[in-house]
Amino acid sequence: MKALDLAHGVSDPDDRLIDASEVLADWQRRCGGELLGVIAIPALLELVRSARRAGTPLARTITFLDETRALSTWAAVTPEADGTRIELSRWRTSAVEDGGADAPGAAALVRQIAEAQVLLDAEQRVVSVDAMAADLAGMAAAMREGIGRRWTEFVNLAELEHHQSALHWRLLDDAAVGIDGSVRPWRARLFPMGDAGFELLLVPDGIGIVPHESVAPSPQAPDAASWNGIIGRELAPALRQPINRIIANAETIRTRLAGPLSDEYSTYAGDIAEAGRHLLGLIEDLADLEAVEAEGFKPAPDRIDLADCARRAAGILSVRAQERAIRLATPAEEARTPAIGEFRRVLQILINLLNNAIRYTPGSSTVTLTCWTDGVRAWLCVADEGQGLTQEQVDRLFAKFERLGRSGDGGTGLGLYISRRLARAMGGDLSVEATPGQGARFVLELPADTNTEMGVSEI
Repeated sequence: MKALDLAHGVSDPDDRLIDASEVLADWQRRCGGELLGVIAIPALLELVRSARRAGTPLARTITFLDETRALSTWAAVTPEADGTRIELSRWRTSAVEDGGADAPGAAALVRQIAEAQVLLDAEQRVVSVDAMAADLAGMAAAMREGIGRRWTEFVNLAELEHHQSALHWRLLDDAAVGIDGSVRPWRARLFPMGDAGFELLLVPDGIGIVPHESVAPSPQAPDAASWNGIIGRELAPALRQPINRIIANAETIRTRLAGPLSDEYSTYAGDIAEAGRHLLGLIEDLADLEAVEAEGFKPAPDRIDLADCARRAAGILSVRAQERAIRLATPAEEARTPAIGEFRRVLQILINLLNNAIRYTPGSSTVTLTCWTDGVRAWLCVADEGQGLTQEQVDRLFAKFERLGRSGDGGTGLGLYISRRLARAMGGDLSVEATPGQGARFVLELPADTNTEMGVSEI
């Protein structure tokens, strides 16, 4: 196995290799192609096409075979006005042993059927996530709120639950996973990207019915021009992937995974990643706003446990709370508060309430989550020790785009408005009790689950 130097080339808008250094030209021929022909290295072709579609530079480790060798190299591609610039470095060769998961084109084939792509760092911690399926939205939202935590915390690994420590990626590759909010079985496929980390692809394990969001039928004729649903249906899916790529590349630079970098530029990269997350959050909020304001919008009712939802939401935001020395007091593990509501929507509401509490509560204080039920209605309260609110602020709090005069805090002014609309759509409500100087208590109310074996709990 021998490390070599640098290879470079240029492809035109039709993916033909119009210029190549001697090494790249030799690889092109060994893979059955020719100079001025379409790129013959499958993994490189897929990377070039992805970069061109996203309109942003991409980089990762690619693997491919020629007649007798397996070749692994770090590939960086940059789309330009008249083509795509290609740079290959740190490549290594080895004898071909088998045609397993690392064979060329494996990741490309899996991407064709994958319904979620998660970029991970070298420790398998989440950097960015892009989920296409409706039943993965809850997991995707949780991952976005839990950036920096291991991906295994957001899925159920039944076959490996007895392992307490972090697992080597090869033990997790092709593992069966369960995902809260999805009735479908899933497989996790992990593809190394060299020093930059891993690409995690979630693939449905077998054929199943994909649940879709409830969308009201358009009152207009099918061929009539309409902006209804354009954000959630067209704009959000088109923007998620390029923004996630921006975040992932910025995080790669910030954490110096791509090489040494001065502190000043690392800070710039961190600002870019944070701005990308803010933009992505705004897009998600606008898509949610569009959904909840659609005529006939109805969340899918389910039997849930509010106490369990409280513990999950606190777990997702535990790292963020610890960064501000804020303690999250949650219901005891044995506590149960049965209710009726859509699990991922309830989790979305709680994450929003906890995010606000962590953001506006002084450090070294406590945010308390409590649940109770009378058998007919069920409640969950998020109480903080912040500055509280005036009556005038309370009257404006749930208005659309209302931020109470705050600026530069990363908020969109839509979270509480959307949360209340969701609560009411589930047959409940979201209210607030606040006194200046004495913190705030946000209370989510839902119908109680009267046909459950969990029993009635008061916490």
